[in-house]
Amino acid sequence: MIIMLNGSFGVGKTTTAVALAQRIPHAHLFDPEDVGQFVRYLTTGLRRNGEDTDDFQDIRMWPPLTVITAQQLYQSYARPLIVPMTLVQPAVLEPIRQGFSSIAPVYHFCLVAPLATIQQRLQSRGDGPESWAWRKAAQYVPQLADPSYAIHLDTERHATPELIDQILAHIAV
Repeated sequence: MIIMLNGSFGVGKTTTAVALAQRIPHAHLFDPEDVGQFVRYLTTGLRRNGEDTDDFQDIRMWPPLTVITAQQLYQSYARPLIVPMTLVQPAVLEPIRQGFSSIAPVYHFCLVAPLATIQQRLQSRGDGPESWAWRKAAQYVPQLADPSYAIHLDTERHATPELIDQILAHIAV
């Protein structure tokens, strides 16, 4: 199985992913940001048009490489994958979600919290109002509230252990 943990920067995806991995036997964390950093490095000086932005998700080769990496991890090591990632653009989210579903059963959760809570969390980790994560959070929080972004789990009202219990109840592990 592949468990996608979507949500804004600062909402608690990594914290939830690490705790979830401790509860699912042999689970492996796969962070597509690592693929994004590689793609950004690899395409330096080559990106054109809409690809040369401050977000590696705008680089056309990132979504398929993310899916291929997940496929190789899953097929080579036969472990459940937990994938924390901020995916807001439908043109990026859907190919990844569909690609993952061709590999294994996919469970997609979207962690949410009010913007003020997320901004407090970002600030506590050193990301202030001028930071990239702060600006993106302000843009993404309203979008991620849409029901099409999966099962919403409120990280302000529920502590991490409760979130893990909710996720496990949905996937029936």
